[in-house]
This record gives sequence, structure tokens and C-alpha cells, in this order.
Amino acid sequence: MTAPSTFGLSTEARNLHWLLSNLVEEVPGVHSVTVVSSDGLMLLSSDPGLATPEAARQTGPRGSSADLATIVSGIGSLTIGAAKLMDGGGVKQTMVAMDEGSVFVMSISDGSLLGVHATPDCDMSVVAYHMALFVGRAGHVLTPELRSELRKSMESTQ
Repeated sequence: MTAPSTFGLSTEARNLHWLLSNLVEEVPGVHSVTVVSSDGLMLLSSDPGLATPEAARQTGPRGSSADLATIVSGIGSLTIGAAKLMDGGGVKQTMVAMDEGSVFVMSISDGSLLGVHATPDCDMSVVAYHMALFVGRAGHVLTPELRSELRKSMESTQ
């Protein structure tokens, strides 16, 4: 995992980076994590270096943080649309289980989404629990100003 540069970021932004890194490092089976805004832009990533075109060519397209952000945004949009069609209310979380991995998507209070790519044998309840902790801690600090700061930070890494 490439450590994001937090130099020059606000305390809130540095804390969110720390929470994200902690989620990847402390939860068994988690490959990568991303936070996307309600309009689909990546705000945070466990490996922002993989979001650059040069890194994508070196490591291949699969599994990069930009790919995960795109997938999370798409899943979020699809499930929100499905919930509206079914009069199901707000979407809290979505999980996609595949033969070779899992993708978890959880709503954050401001409309942003937390996405996790994990191994197929991960303990889903442990992943969901730690995601809920992140959402609980991050949801109240993701102000418009902080989202703008995080977007600029991600743009500067590309």
C-alpha cells in the first residue's frame, strides 16, 4: 500500500487518511478501501498511487483504487435506483460476493460511499463492523470543505 502524503492537510483530513489506512491494515482479508463522493469522485483511497495512469500501466487495470472507486460509485447508483423503484427507502449497505473476492459498499451520512474490496474468505461480519465504525467516525466530519480538500489532494497525486 502506498502511503498517501498528508503533509499540508487539515487535521480532519489526516484523521480520515489514518482511519482508512487502519481499516486496510487491521482487518484481515481487506485488499483496498476507497471513499467516493455522492457525485462519484474519489475522495480517499488506500492506495492513491495506483490511481495514476503510469501506475495503472505497471500493475494492470484490475484492483486499482480508481477501478474500485468506479465500481463503488456504480453499485451505489444502481442500488439507490433499485431502492427508489421498490419504495425501499435509503440504502445502508450492499455486498457483492464473487468466487475470488467480495465488494462491500456502505453509505456515509453525507451521501458519500465507503467501498471495500476483500478476499473471498474474509469474515464478512468483521469487515462490515469495521466499515460501520469508519462510517460512524467519518460521517460527521465530511463537510463540503473537507470533501473539497480531499478531492484536491487526490487530484494532486495524479
